[in-house]
Amino acid sequence: MNSDELDRTFAALADPTRRAILARLASGEATVNQLAEPFDMTQPSISKHLKVLEQAGLISRGRAAQTRPCRLEPAPLQEIAQWVGMYTSLWEASFDRLDAFLQAPQPDQPVPPVPTNPASRAPGHHHDQQQ
Repeated sequence: MNSDELDRTFAALADPTRRAILARLASGEATVNQLAEPFDMTQPSISKHLKVLEQAGLISRGRAAQTRPCRLEPAPLQEIAQWVGMYTSLWEASFDRLDAFLQAPQPDQPVPPVPTNPASRAPGHHHDQQQ
């Protein structure tokens, strides 16, 4: 995915209405009227959102009689996931370093004592008693 395609895809995904449209299309094809139903928008407004999604390659429109059903095109989303995946090792390494830091004793904190089991001491040893 080149930089322009990446920019178009992220720009299309930046809008909550467009993300909701994609979520609806994940369950199957829908007409413009079906996609417009849950929103308080005119059909031309929904059509503008669909145009942005189509230009980003996230949806396609077919021809079925008098309607043009919209369908989700998963390829750009897979490419976004791969792009984000390149950075997964970076943040996992950061979390690993943070975990190691949090597990290590800090210089200003005492090291917690190792619990001992008094029953395991050999008879006759009185390390704990004052002399």
